[in-house]
Amino acid sequence: MTRIIAGRAGSLSLDVPDAGTRPTSDRVRESLFGSLESSDLLRSATVLDLYAGSGALALEALSRGARSAVLVEKAPKAAAVVQRNVDRVLKSLGQHSTAVVHRQSADMYLRGAQGPFSLVFVDPPYDLSDDELGATLELLVPALTADACVIVERASRSSQPKWPTGLVATRHKRYGDTTMWWAATA
Repeated sequence: MTRIIAGRAGSLSLDVPDAGTRPTSDRVRESLFGSLESSDLLRSATVLDLYAGSGALALEALSRGARSAVLVEKAPKAAAVVQRNVDRVLKSLGQHSTAVVHRQSADMYLRGAQGPFSLVFVDPPYDLSDDELGATLELLVPALTADACVIVERASRSSQPKWPTGLVATRHKRYGDTTMWWAATA
């Protein structure tokens, strides 16, 4: 079971798509969001969640004080799950936050993204090539605020993302077979 860990919607359970996604574990999300909170990156953040899966990352951010979230998921069944989760969390949060789900590919969304986004989660399928991820990150740069934080979740066996001009790697943290790569706008 996946759930919102903390904040105004804490303990609320989330649906998870039957197949084709890899939800970020509660342990990893707890560590990630502890770091985001200690860096004061959540309060009033404008969040973009690419390859949203269940939407747990963006919804956790909303629960902990982000102002808005855009969740992008291409798979129709997963996008329907994301929408149900968004509806459930927004009902719990009331009028404090907004969230919109887009059912399309990350790259297609980014070609017309409205932004700007201050916090971005990029959790692509493990089989997405390094070059494809690099192209997505390049499309992302124009949609970022001047002080944005981008977090890429990949298999630990994967290499560091190819950061495009405009993004600079700041740190990474390994959690077993998952690694979180952090970057900031340059």
